[in-house]
Amino acid sequence: MRVVYLNPCGPMGGAEMSLLDLMASVRAAEPSWQLALVLGEDGPLAEKAKAAVVQTIVAPFPRALARLGDSGSGPARALWSALRAAFGTIRYASKLRRILAELQPDILHTNGFKMHVLAAWARPENAPLIWHVRDYASTRSLMRRLLRLSAGRCSVAIGNSLSVATDIQKVCPQLETLCVYNAIDLKRYSPLGEKMDLDALSGLAPAPAGTVRVGLAATLAHWKGHAVFLRALARLPQDLPYRAYVIGGALYQTANSQRTLDELRALAAALGIADKVGFTGYIADTSGAIRALDVLVHASTQPEPFGRVIAEGMACGRAVICSAAGGAIELIEEGRNALTHPPGDHETLAARIADLVRDPELRARLGRAGRITAERRFERSRLAEEVIPLYLRLTGHLAPQTEPRLAATR
Repeated sequence: MRVVYLNPCGPMGGAEMSLLDLMASVRAAEPSWQLALVLGEDGPLAEKAKAAVVQTIVAPFPRALARLGDSGSGPARALWSALRAAFGTIRYASKLRRILAELQPDILHTNGFKMHVLAAWARPENAPLIWHVRDYASTRSLMRRLLRLSAGRCSVAIGNSLSVATDIQKVCPQLETLCVYNAIDLKRYSPLGEKMDLDALSGLAPAPAGTVRVGLAATLAHWKGHAVFLRALARLPQDLPYRAYVIGGALYQTANSQRTLDELRALAAALGIADKVGFTGYIADTSGAIRALDVLVHASTQPEPFGRVIAEGMACGRAVICSAAGGAIELIEEGRNALTHPPGDHETLAARIADLVRDPELRARLGRAGRITAERRFERSRLAEEVIPLYLRLTGHLAPQTEPRLAATR
């Protein structure tokens, strides 16, 4: 079996880490298969894929295509960006068609909206195409139209949560749609292991003994809730023994999609909490950073497609507070393995943080339950168990299953 994966980005965001986990799981289950990865940008993912014994080809996107995006953009702006990128996109699709013809895949498996569309028009006629969708298409004026136009050339779409799978069906109702939850490396994301010095990374003096460490780990995308987190911290009592951390940095080339650390530092200063918050910048391996926390906050203001950091925090045995919308609420049980707050509600988030800072027994109980949940639901070997039968079915090596058009596989 020759499986070719396609991904637009080189840096290690959540979608890229999830793709790497998938490839590692398939490689472990089927060591004789030929796996290849085509990237639209060079970066750490290329080296990590090679280390996982995956042939890697970097075919850089033209600049206009790399910067094309409609997350947070109005329809007019998205259309203008698409028109500017059109010529380079057509040329890139031809280049991709030649690369795929040379690789001769039995299966094409795409990650990221741009590669979903490009692969639909560049794929060899005999190669089934799987879109692995890790974000909501219905909220993107340009991409939802392009996906509808391209859906006839796709065999199956996988959503990384039931919430995302339902969204795909709304956008492309004729397309077979399944749900396969993300998974993580439970050996790396574990309660045991090295803890990063978040104070040193943030340029802060060591926190006093007894300080409870509260952190938000996310890319700097506008909807990840950094401002909500900082406003929640500003409502905490001055004498509460905590120190907070913003873990992450700018990652993607897409225009207007991210905040800057300078913006967030300025907001912290305006809220009067600059001395209580550290900013670590980008961290390649977040496992040690999460282990260094006592409380991990997820504060997305929009429905979260999956919420990988929630699974990582639970796997590390940390008390987690998550924004209760989208795929995130499919991962947790309120009060048993995590606490929740309504998206964008900094007052409720502040109350949840205060509860956990004051109650070490509650933190410990949530952390233990979270690890048990992670071992049951997020073990990486599960990915191969769920995806390989789909590969075999699409290539005619396995009889079609009597699965519903929208199905949770676990």
